[in-house]
Amino acid sequence: MNEVSSKDRDSVDIKRADSVALNDAVDVALGTAKEQGASASEVAASASQGLSLTVRKGDVETVEHTRDRGLAMTIYFGNRIGSASTSDYSPASVRQTVEAACSIARFTEEDPCHGLANPESLATEFPDLDLYHPWELSMDDRIELSRRCERAALDYDPRIENSEGAVIDSHHGCEVYGNSHGFRGESQKTRYGISCSVIGKSNGNMQRDYWYTVGRRFEDLEDASEVGEMAGARTARRLNARKIKTCQSPVLFEAPVASSLLSHFIGAISGGSLYRRASFLLDHLGESIFPDFVRIYEQPLLPRALGSAVFDSEGVVTDSSDIISNGVLQRYILGSYSACRLGLVTTGNAGGVHNLTIDSGQDDLAAMITRLDRGLLVTELIGFGVNSVTGDYSRGAAGFWVEDGEIQFPVEEVTIAGNLKKMFQSITAIGSDVDKKSNIRSGSILVDGLTIAGQ
Repeated sequence: MNEVSSKDRDSVDIKRADSVALNDAVDVALGTAKEQGASASEVAASASQGLSLTVRKGDVETVEHTRDRGLAMTIYFGNRIGSASTSDYSPASVRQTVEAACSIARFTEEDPCHGLANPESLATEFPDLDLYHPWELSMDDRIELSRRCERAALDYDPRIENSEGAVIDSHHGCEVYGNSHGFRGESQKTRYGISCSVIGKSNGNMQRDYWYTVGRRFEDLEDASEVGEMAGARTARRLNARKIKTCQSPVLFEAPVASSLLSHFIGAISGGSLYRRASFLLDHLGESIFPDFVRIYEQPLLPRALGSAVFDSEGVVTDSSDIISNGVLQRYILGSYSACRLGLVTTGNAGGVHNLTIDSGQDDLAAMITRLDRGLLVTELIGFGVNSVTGDYSRGAAGFWVEDGEIQFPVEEVTIAGNLKKMFQSITAIGSDVDKKSNIRSGSILVDGLTIAGQ
């Protein structure tokens, strides 16, 4: 029989205590709402704790411990809605919070789309997605890992002369959602991360870059030294960057920044943008948005992934169906309210998407650069120059100029301009170098015919 360490036992006890406290608070909230005569109610209660340690130039710079908890209550009187929140789980405070939400609801305007999600759409099965892996690192271990990470970055190249620090962070969280339909769902999650950012200087030119790793289990993270080396390498390769002349050329978005293109796409097909008629993809359901080789879908039940969830923030079961198939838009991203406003049904996306994935091709980054042949490899995007109504796109960028399929020199202070609708249609390849460090999983994306504004 395996022995359980005292640290593991403590973590299990914390998890159990949080779960009991949250469920008790949800019980009080829903019971009080019923006593107040609410026609429907829902409540989300959460508790989390985290620790972040930063080492800079070998010294401990900051140690930050956080412990948060909150309860958000929503009350419905017919089609009237009221919401209130508290960080105090005592029965008296929870009751006062419910009463405050009731008072608000009695005076708000009616909206026929206000209400809980349809009971038939709620999750009924709760598979374990392997999202909770408590592991308490000692402070000495955290300091040693941070120093090793930063040292690897500073030692990578003699031109790297300063550091913004190496960070080790951990986060444990528990959340319970319940509503008056009788639904009760609970999730526990952990998240660990190692990151490093350094500054290099050459010929009076200074550049900064970083790298990081993140995961549900600490054992799944990249080694701290590898994170530091990557931060150092990414910084060193940007030194002596040049400006280029304004031109039109293909642009290859490196995987960590390519996900932003998919983020703009999701924003354009999300319910809030659609029912407000503030989207460049309004009324595009069933139309071709991408080339026919593109498939985009969700994977909500991936074990240990950062975006995994059995149910959305309304308790609706998550859906793994295609969003884009053969380049064609199959469905929108909807919660129950936006679905009602559009005359549709919820897609289980209240609160966002879950492990959004675009199918990758066979080429790694090196092969994608060869395919680019001549153009700009983008490794950093700056600013937020995107018009969600027209799709006009203009963002500052940095990266590398490529000739004959090989990187020639680093580039800085350029702007990439185009229109997202045309950019999506102009995708010519998707790399196999999938970045899994976020809720959006994408390889590098090659887009043809963008304007690069430089000198």
